[in-house]
Amino acid sequence: MSATLILHAGKERSLLRRHPWVFETSVARVTGKARPGDTVIVADAQGQPLAKAAYSPHSKIRARVWSFDPHAPIDHAFFKRRIEQALARRAALPELAGQEGLRLVHAESDGLPGVIADRYGDTVVMQLTSAGAEKWRGALIEAFVKATGCARLFERSDSEVRALEGLEAVTGWRHGTPPAAPIVIEEHGVKMAVDIETGHKTGFYLDQRDNRRLLATLSKGKRVLNCFCYTGGFSLQALAGGASRVLSIDSSQPALDQALTNLALNPALDGSRAEWRCANVFEELRRLKAAGEVFDLVVLDPPKFAPSAAHAGAASRAYKDINLLGFKLLAPGGFLMTYSCSGGVTIELFQKIVAGAACDAGRTARIVKRLQGAADHPIDLAFPEGEYLKGLLIEVE
Repeated sequence: MSATLILHAGKERSLLRRHPWVFETSVARVTGKARPGDTVIVADAQGQPLAKAAYSPHSKIRARVWSFDPHAPIDHAFFKRRIEQALARRAALPELAGQEGLRLVHAESDGLPGVIADRYGDTVVMQLTSAGAEKWRGALIEAFVKATGCARLFERSDSEVRALEGLEAVTGWRHGTPPAAPIVIEEHGVKMAVDIETGHKTGFYLDQRDNRRLLATLSKGKRVLNCFCYTGGFSLQALAGGASRVLSIDSSQPALDQALTNLALNPALDGSRAEWRCANVFEELRRLKAAGEVFDLVVLDPPKFAPSAAHAGAASRAYKDINLLGFKLLAPGGFLMTYSCSGGVTIELFQKIVAGAACDAGRTARIVKRLQGAADHPIDLAFPEGEYLKGLLIEVE
């Protein structure tokens, strides 16, 4: 018989609004025994069942909801059905047709908290970040293999958030054999190699797919500065769009080496227009400003500065600094494409930070477009925390 989490009075409201997280401060007591990852019933203060969830005793998020039907069986068939539904939703979107790199499951927003899965060609990369997802590893692997028909599946459960669940990092091949050659995908006509075993996230930033295409459309004849360039996704799209010069900066030499490999995969691109610098981005932007450099388009896509709201203060200062420098390097009529992937920084706060940076830089600026993740990264309306990637395309006078 399932254990039950009894909530404090009034704490059922978020569940009734279909928010999938139950915080430790909401739980009055637990009846019965539950181990990490076990399926438990969540009930209100009167004992009325509200949902079935995965129990995480080591996390401040004490439970993550699998189903808002407290009578729904959570079994192999449940995960098979959820994964098939997620794939069907993506298949129904014409803009995702033919994409060689695709997010198949986007955690809470696909009804599978703690489960991320990306497909690169015939390879699926799965990442499990919660105790509940960990509990159902076998069922998830089986369901992904059957639903996709993939040749191989690699697990990249090495995200830092696993430590908050009391889980150790786990990686390895779970289905099929490693590919004989590096995995290469094509995105909007540009080929990119994907390091699924040691690269960032599951190997590539699929969420920026649409924004890279937008950059290409803006790049013709432009001087482009790409900060925190990683393996060159934005940089190569800028070259494909006809940029006159692309300067790419990252603090990781291995990432820049991979970017050069990616450039070589695209012989039609004019590599003489590209320059790659290994440097601290903040320091390098100050040097560029001191040298009188000017750009027509600046891309700021930094790593996560605020993993939670508790880090928002320090992150705000870092975002302010980097955007201030970006504004100072822009030519009149230029564009700033700036992002935050910090869950602890809301879009409202991010816009306020960027506005402050423009003011301090003495620039008049306008938001031309709000930017977000691609369509295979949906956001559940009841789960605004899923909107981790937010961006602004800004034109300056």
